[in-house]
Amino acid sequence: MTYFDLAIIGSGSGNSLITPYWDDKKVAIIDGGTFGGTCLNVGCIPTKMFVYPAQLASAAKEAAALGVDMVVKDVRWQEVRDRVFGRIDAISDGGRRYRDEELDNVTLYPEYAKFIGPKTLVTASGESIEAERIVIAAGSRAHLPDVPGIDLPQVHTSDTVMRIDQLPERVLVVGGGFIAAEFAAVFSGFDCEVTQINRSAPLLKSEDRIVSERFTAAAAAQWNLKLGWTLSRIEEAGSGVRATIAGADGGEAVVDADIVLVATGRLTNADSLDIQAAGLDLEEDGRLAVDEFQRVLAGGIPAEGIWALGDVSSPYQLKHVANHEARVVTHNLEHPDDLRRSDHRFVPSAVFTRPQIASVGLTEEQARQDAEVSGAQIVTVIQEYGTTAYGWAMEDPTGFVKLIADKATGQLLGAHIMGHEASILIQPLIQAMSFGLDAYTMAHGQYWIHSALTEVVENALLALGTDAPST
Repeated sequence: MTYFDLAIIGSGSGNSLITPYWDDKKVAIIDGGTFGGTCLNVGCIPTKMFVYPAQLASAAKEAAALGVDMVVKDVRWQEVRDRVFGRIDAISDGGRRYRDEELDNVTLYPEYAKFIGPKTLVTASGESIEAERIVIAAGSRAHLPDVPGIDLPQVHTSDTVMRIDQLPERVLVVGGGFIAAEFAAVFSGFDCEVTQINRSAPLLKSEDRIVSERFTAAAAAQWNLKLGWTLSRIEEAGSGVRATIAGADGGEAVVDADIVLVATGRLTNADSLDIQAAGLDLEEDGRLAVDEFQRVLAGGIPAEGIWALGDVSSPYQLKHVANHEARVVTHNLEHPDDLRRSDHRFVPSAVFTRPQIASVGLTEEQARQDAEVSGAQIVTVIQEYGTTAYGWAMEDPTGFVKLIADKATGQLLGAHIMGHEASILIQPLIQAMSFGLDAYTMAHGQYWIHSALTEVVENALLALGTDAPST
C-alpha cells in the first residue's frame, strides 16, 4: 500500500489541481488514457484545428453569391492532420514528462484504477493506493451502439476519426448532437460526400427550438440529412462499408461509405471506477453525485475528502465547466474552512458547425415554464444578421440572434445565436447575464461599433422593448 496526500484520477482538468501548495506533499495522478484528457487529445482543441481549414475550404462555395469565383484545388489531409497532432501530441508528451519525471513529489500511474474502499484504490497492475484526499476527474467516453459491425476498422468515434490516413470520399455520420454537427461540417467542407442520420428531428434538440429547426434546415442544404433513421448493422464492402439503416416506419435502406463516424453521445466514466466500493452516490444518469462545493456525496451527505469535477460528475460536458470546477476544487482543497461554490448559473456553449451556434441560459420553452411559477412576463426577439450592414456585406441568409428576457426587470434569461462567429458575438451577453446588466442598460449605455456585426446584438437588445431600470 502506497500512501499519498492527494490522488487525482484523470489527467485532464484534474491535472491543474497540482499547485505549489502540494510541493511538500505526495501526489498521485492516475490515468490509463492519453495524458491531458479528452479536450486536448480528442476533443475541443484538435476538433477546432480541423474546423478552421474546413471553414476556409467551404468559403469557396459561399463566395460565388458575392461575385467572387474561388476554387479549392486540393485538401492535403495528411498535412492538415499532422499539423494538428504535431502540436497536440507534443503538448501531451510534455505534460506527462513534467509530471512524471520533473516533479519529485508527483507519481504518475499510466493505468486505470478502481476503488476497493472509501479512500483506497487499486491500479490495473495490482498496486494499492491510499490517499487522504481523492479527486475524481475521470472524464467520459464515446458511446457506441450495440449493432453488428460496430467494431469494424472503418467505424470511428471522435476519438479516432481525426487520425485517419486518408480523406474519405464518403462519410456516414450517425447522431444529431454537437459532435455529429461539427464533423459533418468538417467533412462536407472538405468536399466529402456526407450522409448524416439521426433517429429524431430536429438536430441539436437541446438548443432553443428555433435554433434546432433552422440549423436542421441549414444542414439539409449542405449535406444529405436523413432524419428518423437508426443504424442497424454495418458490413464490409471492399475497402469501405455498407451500413443498413432502419426507418421509423419499419423500412430499411443502405448507405455505402468509406468510413462511419458514430457520434451518439458520451458516457460518464463513473461506472468504470467501482465507486460502490467507496459507498459513493450516483445520479440517475450514472454521473457521480456532488454538492455545490464539488464534494462527492455518500448516502446523501459529503464524503470526507473525496471530490469530483468535469464530465464524470457534471451534466455539462464542456471543458470550460471542468476548468471552472477545477478552480473551485483547487481552492477548497487548500482552504477547507473557506469553501467556494461552483457557479453553474450561466453556462455557455458553442457548436463549431456551419453555421456556428452559441447559447447561454434558458430556452424560450424553459423560460415560459419558469414564468408559470414566478409570474414573470417573458419577452423575446429574433434579430436576423441580414438586418445589419455587415449582414448585407455577407449576404447572410441564415444568421440570427434570439434573446429572452424578463420584461419588468430587463434581465436577460437566455441568448441564442446562429451564424458567423456566434461564439464570439455571444460573449458580451454572457457577461451581462453573469453580472446582472439589464438589456436596456446594455443597449443604451455604451457605443456599438458601426458597422460591425455586433450591431445585430445591439439591435436585438433594443428590440426587446424593456424599460430603463427604476432608480
